[in-house]
Amino acid sequence: MTFAEAQASVARHVTITGTRSVPAESEAQLRVLFGDYLQPFAGPDAHFYLGGAAGIDTAALDWLAERTQASLTVVVPCTVTDQPAAAAASIRRWQDSGRLAEVVELGADRLGTAAYHTRNRWMVDRSGFVIGFPRNTEPTSGTWYTVNYAAEQGKPRLVIPV
Repeated sequence: MTFAEAQASVARHVTITGTRSVPAESEAQLRVLFGDYLQPFAGPDAHFYLGGAAGIDTAALDWLAERTQASLTVVVPCTVTDQPAAAAASIRRWQDSGRLAEVVELGADRLGTAAYHTRNRWMVDRSGFVIGFPRNTEPTSGTWYTVNYAAEQGKPRLVIPV
């Protein structure tokens, strides 16, 4: 494998991160944003890592599972049953359909900032590219933490505010 081929392969491993606060009226906007900014990276050789939380994680999971052939891995800090009900239902639905490549339960003792940051680093460490959908420019959000962690790793990032 050439260097260029290796780089292309790594770049096709993409972490999706984003706000958990997505108003219902934003669903149509998200479909457009996902079409514009996820679709170009969602070929059959792509692999996406998603956090399994409510908001962008679940919306992106549903969109990718319905519209692409990309491999999908959902990563949760504790277990799937510890996720919000709608997020857990979406994970189970796609898992039962065989659409998910993998569900990774990191087994944290409890949910909280440290567990979410561990999950996000786990995903970024396995990706060559990060796409972030922050709700605002608050540098303290988990989305910005993840985007900044990717920057520290020298990984390309694409930020799409919602």
